[in-house]
Amino acid sequence: MTRTRSLANILRSAAAPALGILVIANFAGYALLGPNGLFAWGDYARLHDQREVELTQLNEERDRLANRVELLNPNSVDPDFADELVRRNTGQVREDEHIVVID
Repeated sequence: MTRTRSLANILRSAAAPALGILVIANFAGYALLGPNGLFAWGDYARLHDQREVELTQLNEERDRLANRVELLNPNSVDPDFADELVRRNTGQVREDEHIVVID
């Protein structure tokens, strides 16, 4: 005797494996296509290169500013640099002028 299974029984028995497959497919999709997935590695490499260039520029700017701070050290102020700053901040020099101090 063969027994015919009803549609409800067939669906009930297939629900757990189908749900498992959907969960695995979801994780696999995020592993490949997600923001941290395999296909995002190229973006990470490009962003890393951009950040390195930006870091180099910021380090150069920091070194330039550190030099200016050292020139304004209260214990040993560079008179030429101080004169240049005073003239520039009081509007006594234009942008196209260069200050040359001769002692």
